[in-house]
Amino acid sequence: MNARTDFYTASPDAMKAMIALEVAVNKLGLEAPLLELVKLRASQINGCAFCIDMHTTDARKAGETDRRMHGVAAWRETPFFTAREQAALAWTEALTQLATSHAPDADYERLQAQFTPKEQVDLTLAINTINCWNRLGVGFRKMPAP
Repeated sequence: MNARTDFYTASPDAMKAMIALEVAVNKLGLEAPLLELVKLRASQINGCAFCIDMHTTDARKAGETDRRMHGVAAWRETPFFTAREQAALAWTEALTQLATSHAPDADYERLQAQFTPKEQVDLTLAINTINCWNRLGVGFRKMPAP
């Protein structure tokens, strides 16, 4: 694949805003390992190689196991994830695939059972943020280093 526009140099002010949003999301109080799983799952769905590489690396540095990271793609079929993580992954999939999922009530009920109202909003913002990064990465063909 050929690289396209370098979005960092093309619009530094836009990227400063995105980075500020990312920093803010990471300070909202959700568990860092949970956020990495969410970022990894959305990036898998969106096919963002750069973000998959980044978030597996970040998750591993934070102590995440290879077994769980590999299992994220089939999280419903594994015993590796807590009810809270499962609710976050279901919500991630629902919002990442919004055009076909329409954020089903069942996924929202799982979310409500595991997250406070504040955490629901914070998680939703984290999902929106990684989806934005994925769209930048895929759209402009940002590739991980070999």
